[in-house]
Amino acid sequence: MFNKVVTGITPPKYLSSDNDPLFEYHRWQANLRVLDVDEIKTVPDVPVSHPFIERLIGSIRREYLDHIFFWNAVDLESKLGEFQHYYNHKRVHASLGGDTPAEVAGESKTLHAKIDDFRWQKHCRGLLQLPIAA
Repeated sequence: MFNKVVTGITPPKYLSSDNDPLFEYHRWQANLRVLDVDEIKTVPDVPVSHPFIERLIGSIRREYLDHIFFWNAVDLESKLGEFQHYYNHKRVHASLGGDTPAEVAGESKTLHAKIDDFRWQKHCRGLLQLPIAA
């Protein structure tokens, strides 16, 4: 799984991981040594040591996973892919001045809907809807 994720991209200099036994396996440690990646361990039993990741996981759970069913890992992965597209390209973020992360990264801005001329666009298989210019 690790090799699948890092294929074709430059590996990071540092990688943060928790104290799960998964990250103690010989193969995991060998991959990190080969790629020259330094592992930074979180503080044990302190979930707030990574506030940005905790915020993202909480948002995904509250806004999406608490409202859907998934049958297996493949189904969950496809549904999370849909939510990722919605989160980065359609959902506005207050901390970004009402822009989406894609717009901040340089993508063209979407048209804002007028109050008297709009329609609803469905996202994430109809669970979420946003107004768009008609």
